[in-house]
Amino acid sequence: MTRQRIRYVCQNCGSVQAKWMGRCPDCGEWNTLVETVVEVSPKEPSRPVLLSVNEPQPLTAVNTEHDARIRLPMTELDRVLGGGLVPGSVNLIGGDPGIGKSTLLLQVAAGVAEAGGRVLYISGEESLRQIKMRAERLGITSGNILLMSEVHLEPILAHIEQVQPQLAIVDSIQSVYTERVESAAGSVTQVRECAADLLRVAKAHNIPMFLVGHVTKAGAIAGPRVLEHVVDAVLYLEGDRFHTYRLLRSVKNRFGSTNEVGVFEMTESGLREVTNPSEVFLAERLPNAAGSAIAVTMEGTRPIVVEIQALSSPTSFGLPRRTANGVDINRLLLLAAVLSKRVGVKLHDQDIFVNVVGGLRINEPAADLSVAVAIASSYYNRPVPADLVTIGEVGLSGELRGVSHLLRRLSEAARLGFTRCILPQSVLHTGFTPPNGLEVIGARTLRQALHAALGKEEGRA
Repeated sequence: MTRQRIRYVCQNCGSVQAKWMGRCPDCGEWNTLVETVVEVSPKEPSRPVLLSVNEPQPLTAVNTEHDARIRLPMTELDRVLGGGLVPGSVNLIGGDPGIGKSTLLLQVAAGVAEAGGRVLYISGEESLRQIKMRAERLGITSGNILLMSEVHLEPILAHIEQVQPQLAIVDSIQSVYTERVESAAGSVTQVRECAADLLRVAKAHNIPMFLVGHVTKAGAIAGPRVLEHVVDAVLYLEGDRFHTYRLLRSVKNRFGSTNEVGVFEMTESGLREVTNPSEVFLAERLPNAAGSAIAVTMEGTRPIVVEIQALSSPTSFGLPRRTANGVDINRLLLLAAVLSKRVGVKLHDQDIFVNVVGGLRINEPAADLSVAVAIASSYYNRPVPADLVTIGEVGLSGELRGVSHLLRRLSEAARLGFTRCILPQSVLHTGFTPPNGLEVIGARTLRQALHAALGKEEGRA
């Protein structure tokens, strides 16, 4: 059934406008637009409208049994996903160009294929020959991986329903388009419609799926967060592509925690799991270097011991610089102000540079004491003892505050051979027992902590 719409047709050039204007924008003639009734045929519906076959059920009658998670060949990825890949889940992974997203997913596909499952790898940006060359570099020769180079959504959905794979990978979602939407591939409407259809197929056939998403210059998934709302999990592969280590974080996970992080090392044969990141981050540490302090940070349920380096040098300009890599710049400014005001470390004419070794980014305040000790160590040019770790949050008054998961942090430090730890004095009154071989030193203020870490002369104003 056709519908009637009012349009304005130019009697000179025949162009059609949605509203009346005194001058035709195409030919430039005046008073040539005439109101005309145009017959418009309705578009085909995006998908057939079906009545729901599900009946409302009481909460107590809902079956909570679910399929077992699919264990992936990478335990670090399993950790981030919450214990494995949930059947029927749609997971979005993003990251900077060249960071290793396609390499990671091809290795995951190889692991699932070696376990006997079929994997459908759909690429909209690379040819089959390019994927084959990457697979040869990674040493992947499984015949259970089915490759497909396609950007049209309808054939992709048809092949997924026909093959019924144990895992489907779409690289990337911004390159896929559907003819139901008139906009170009990668637009917000195209991305939303394509992701919704892929989600519908994944849920209907219980097929787990990975989608690769482009990122903006700010590092976020491209689009106004339309993809994050559609998918079940959002993962980010972080790191500098000119360095070896990669961090996989989860910012959304309907089936697990969002606090876990997976650590990988980029090698010639692909991404290699780093099962003990603490030892890796401390491997090249100089024990007696000034400006170095050891912190124990929590990434989800995993404690990680990292080295924090600081450099303090006299500035050549009127306004000293503050540069932070791996810590929040605002947190660095706060700690520099506390050191100057409460402890008396004269930093008003000092450039301060802080770096977390290994590319790890610390977002919790438990590393405040380590950052402050590293800055003071560089300022006084006095090294921190090699067997000492520091844990604590620094307040604006210069006091030290307790942190969470303290026993886990101390156990990790003791396992790596550290024998002393400076803690906030308040946690010593809780009655906890430190690990064997680890001496705990309580400090109520930042001044006392610097006194214990650097010595009497350097710990006071």
